[in-house]
Amino acid sequence: MTFLSNSLDRIKPSPTMAVTAKAAELKAAGKDVIGLGAGEPDFDTPDHIKEAAIKAIWDGDTKYTKVDGTPACKAAVIEKFKRENGLSFDASQISVNSGGKHTIYNAMMATLNPGDEVVIPTPYWVSYPDITLLAGGIPVFVNATIETGFKMTPEMLEAAITPKTKWLIFNSPSNPSGAAYTEAETRALGEVLMRHEHVWVFADDIYEHVIYEGFTFKTMAQVVPEIAHRVLTMNGVAKAYAMTGWRIGYAGGDAALIKAMAKVQSQSTSNPCSISQAATVAALTGPQDFLAERAAVFQGRRDLVVDMLNAADGISCPMPEGAFYVYPSIAGCIGKSTPSGKLINTDEDFVTYMLEDYGVAAVHGEAFGLSPHFRVSYATSTEALTTACTRIQEACSKLK
Repeated sequence: MTFLSNSLDRIKPSPTMAVTAKAAELKAAGKDVIGLGAGEPDFDTPDHIKEAAIKAIWDGDTKYTKVDGTPACKAAVIEKFKRENGLSFDASQISVNSGGKHTIYNAMMATLNPGDEVVIPTPYWVSYPDITLLAGGIPVFVNATIETGFKMTPEMLEAAITPKTKWLIFNSPSNPSGAAYTEAETRALGEVLMRHEHVWVFADDIYEHVIYEGFTFKTMAQVVPEIAHRVLTMNGVAKAYAMTGWRIGYAGGDAALIKAMAKVQSQSTSNPCSISQAATVAALTGPQDFLAERAAVFQGRRDLVVDMLNAADGISCPMPEGAFYVYPSIAGCIGKSTPSGKLINTDEDFVTYMLEDYGVAAVHGEAFGLSPHFRVSYATSTEALTTACTRIQEACSKLK
């Protein structure tokens, strides 16, 4: 339709949401489908958080708030950053948004000019390049493959930076690979950034609490305080606290950047939901012991999925350090044919075969910028994961 904006031609709908919607559609039609596409914990939001939201409703806390967060919510975020990350902010340096994706959108819209470059390691979360493009920037991809543990090296980062680079998007633990950078690896990247004072860092820490086997999480501004003034540290309550539908993300950083992000937000969504902000205060200041308990459950699921996928013909699945995804290679399946004679040329062909013939919904690697792979979310029951992986094993065994 000719009246639509040309900027829409630069982006595509979220592939992860599309897979989840397709799986739901097939289930509604009576098909036996196991959805492994959604990045959403199957745990429920803890009761004390729900109770805080209910209290906020009965207390009449249902009006507009300050554009980028209530004083109480900002104070809770400040406390969290200090307690868990050793970072000190004041209220002018905190932005509360309608989800982590909204935080990214605000930051890119507030800072990118046409031709500005954003360094994005692959595999990447699907929204990073599209938000960059929508804001007029140019994604510059750094190919962090299975051989490097899906991690960008200092040499890779150095080679990607140009005079036009404005941002590095740094996601650890990573969606889709689950790769997490150690303190030493983060410091090595920071030392590269020290030499390039024009480059800012968007640190996406959303999976901070989903880590395994004694891995110690430390964020970029904490590890490399020399560049902390040009790091925007983003987090949220969606993954750790099972609050995906509550839509709250937040960030801490330079006061002038935070003010610019608030300006963008004032002309888009305005304030985040007042009820969700009250719930976020309870999440960040209340009991935290369940976080490790849930991470232990995810670790058990991870181990199950990695073992079962590595037993499938043509699949090689590395062991991730965090998040709740695996990103196996299907190089051994490419070029083979399904029992019906369809050729598996791409990872999209592979996940289509899995969905149509075996009722397993996953996301193809091309959506994350690195093929031939596919992403499996293990944020679902052990029973469902066992059945799904058994089906994947059978499907792979039928390829010739």
